[in-house]
Amino acid sequence: LLCAAAGAIPPPEEAARMARFVLHSCDWGALATLSAQDGLRGRPFANIFSLSDGPPGPSRGSGVPYLYLTDMEISVQDLQVNSNASLTVSLAQTPYCRKHKYDPQNPLCAHIIFAGSIVKVNDSEAVLAKKALFSRHPEMETWPKDHNWFFAKFNITNIWVLDYFGGLKIVTPEEYYSVKP
Repeated sequence: LLCAAAGAIPPPEEAARMARFVLHSCDWGALATLSAQDGLRGRPFANIFSLSDGPPGPSRGSGVPYLYLTDMEISVQDLQVNSNASLTVSLAQTPYCRKHKYDPQNPLCAHIIFAGSIVKVNDSEAVLAKKALFSRHPEMETWPKDHNWFFAKFNITNIWVLDYFGGLKIVTPEEYYSVKP
């Protein structure tokens, strides 16, 4: 977040780096699922989730969006029927856009749209997910144990970057994971 506040964002021609930068700068995102709920079945349903790709600080992000979930949550119930989802993160949640007086819809207030699926992580990756999430969201450690929380990740299949005028830029997962944040 400090980098975003200082204005040290990647240039628009480096879309993969921008995607990594925005994700690492964000503490939450809008996760959209296809609803499995009565009255909404099959319709898009967006919900806010805390996330993290690693502890705060430059070059500390893995690029993997981790989440802390419970089966009691309505969107998680949707994911049990269809694990496909999209995740949108935006610099609008950082001081960067406010400092530059960019409206959240202004393309200069960069946002990234990921498509993919949500999967539970295995025990070894849960250690990484826990460190990533609890370092940014310490309150999570105190959430009720009887809610059976688990660590999950957003398995990225497609990435769209909107960070400048002229439309979306497509970044492959391979490009995304190969750049240094």
